[in-house]
Amino acid sequence: MQYKTENIRNVCLLGHGGNGKTSLVEALLYYTKGTDRLGKIADGNTVCDFDPEEIKRGSGISAALAPVEWKGNKINLIDTPGYFDYEGEVLQGLKAADAAAIVVSAKNNLHVGTEKAYKYCQKKNMPNIFVVTKIDEENGDFMKVYTALRQQFGMRVCALTYPVIGNGKVLGMIDLLKMTYRTVEGTTANDAPIPPALADTVKRLKDELNEALAETNEELMEKYFEEIPFTDEEVQTALSVGIRRRALLPVLSCSNMTLNGLESILNAMVDVLPAPTPAEANGTGVYIFKTVADAFGKISYFKVLCGTVKSGMTLSDGKSGTGEKFGHIYVMKGKKQIEVEELSAGDIGAVTKLSASTESVLTSGIKIDVDPIEYPVPNLKMAITAKKKGDEEKISQGLQKMMEEDKTFTYSMDPETKEQILCGMGEAQIEVICSRLKARNGVDVELKAPRIAYRETIRKKVKVQGKHKKQSGGHGQYGDVWIEFEPCVSEELVFEESIFGGAVPKNYFPAVEKGLRECTAKGVLAGYPVVGLKATLVDGSYHDVDSSEMAFKTAAGIAFREGLPKAAPCILEPIGMLKVVIPDGMMGDIIGDINKRRGQIMGMDPAADQGWTEVTAEIPMSETATYAIDLRSITRGRGVFTLEFLRYQEAPMNVAEQVIADAAKAAE
Repeated sequence: MQYKTENIRNVCLLGHGGNGKTSLVEALLYYTKGTDRLGKIADGNTVCDFDPEEIKRGSGISAALAPVEWKGNKINLIDTPGYFDYEGEVLQGLKAADAAAIVVSAKNNLHVGTEKAYKYCQKKNMPNIFVVTKIDEENGDFMKVYTALRQQFGMRVCALTYPVIGNGKVLGMIDLLKMTYRTVEGTTANDAPIPPALADTVKRLKDELNEALAETNEELMEKYFEEIPFTDEEVQTALSVGIRRRALLPVLSCSNMTLNGLESILNAMVDVLPAPTPAEANGTGVYIFKTVADAFGKISYFKVLCGTVKSGMTLSDGKSGTGEKFGHIYVMKGKKQIEVEELSAGDIGAVTKLSASTESVLTSGIKIDVDPIEYPVPNLKMAITAKKKGDEEKISQGLQKMMEEDKTFTYSMDPETKEQILCGMGEAQIEVICSRLKARNGVDVELKAPRIAYRETIRKKVKVQGKHKKQSGGHGQYGDVWIEFEPCVSEELVFEESIFGGAVPKNYFPAVEKGLRECTAKGVLAGYPVVGLKATLVDGSYHDVDSSEMAFKTAAGIAFREGLPKAAPCILEPIGMLKVVIPDGMMGDIIGDINKRRGQIMGMDPAADQGWTEVTAEIPMSETATYAIDLRSITRGRGVFTLEFLRYQEAPMNVAEQVIADAAKAAE
């Protein structure tokens, strides 16, 4: 069935992991007869958590779609992961959505994931509602969570429904808009009188709702103060306008097990959340917001920006200019592909066998601009190697395919250490990547902390001789140089000569320089590149017959190896500029942790968000291998950071000794 734009709702489900997003989708599907059974995460049979890794872990790792039909409308539910390693999936889901439902558990205080979800919506100026789940589970407390939401996000938060609990079960749901009470048994709803014992609580919630509605309109504010009841039309308009402007943040609740409250949630999604707004263009355009490239092929998830997409249609890729044919169009329900002939503006679908990548805009020749997704920068680096020799190419091929799906990890070779570096958002994401490499590409891998790119330099000036003399019948080999080595400020070797009287012929100068440059690639302490070195050729001698470029190159190398140990060599360690954004209350813990890592605090400035601070510090890169994990632990997922190389500086004695010892052990 094709739905008109005004009958479509694209709702992204956000929230902390374990708060009940996937279970809510499952309940909504079952309640609307979209499925014939109520799947459970523990049983691994839910519609949205269908990936083998999701089933194994019992949690979502990718955004999934599930269309729900309600009163002639289509609600495209976008179920997103709640764990921070998969932020890219959340951002892609939000890109396709027009509104959000932030799912909160009644069993706990507000989690970090709730704060993050709110900030996503705030940044995109996206309307959102709150849905409180698990109200009938042990320690579930709707009023506690509702109060916390109002304290956290202000008086814009107002309840639309209130759950009636008895003997640990949800007996029904009070609709605070209509002041009616509905009980649900299975998928059957019945009306009942509001329990008298709840009169005071219901009156308080109703007053808070009316006050929030009145804030959206001066006329309503006057009626509120004069205690004149609002009409149904005024309430509906105030709700719709207030939610669109984010002047209202409605709260609903439900039981995913008994299905109480689902009807109110569905009504709210249809009645007060906005329909998509098509792009102002005469033609057809789609935006690819997500790509799945597994062993079975490539699926491109798209949102119709304008016009109608039909099976067999060819659209042009705005990036490459190539034509892309939409052979078969599908509506996705989890992993199930439901073929359709066409989709209207605002709807979400999928198509296979496109060459276009994520964030491509495909059109019928019109120009449509879509802002790019701002993906987070991955900061957890691991060196990845194949357990079996010869499988390196499989790693590369597998990761390149996965990078089409996941834009929040990178894979590259470190040109200095020659290690393959996998950089991700966190441990869980990297574990999934490695697990998929084995499942999809048949390759087992090992992970370890990447090598640190240390440097070596000298601290004093020395003058040494390098002499190479060899006689083995016929022409011999003779090269003799005196070289002064001294510190300087330069990444590259600075080579000069001050030869007098032709002690070393000019045609051998390049050979001396080449010999020295080759030696600087491997220092005398731990085999790291040498920087900050000036070498001046000051004297030497040659033989008319036995001297050669090779002989003088060898002599220069001898001088290097003889001279640098006498020039007070030292290890230099890379120093990074660390910028950490954290809540003010966590300042002490963060500064203490940076100090433990030998970091030096350079400044503290207010961040863009009120109550947050950006701490700037210079820190040895060797101390930051696990910082992505540790910061998440310290701040419970709130903190974010960037780390950029700044400079090299001399390493402390104990650090240098350990670096030298590790190098010697590796060379054994």
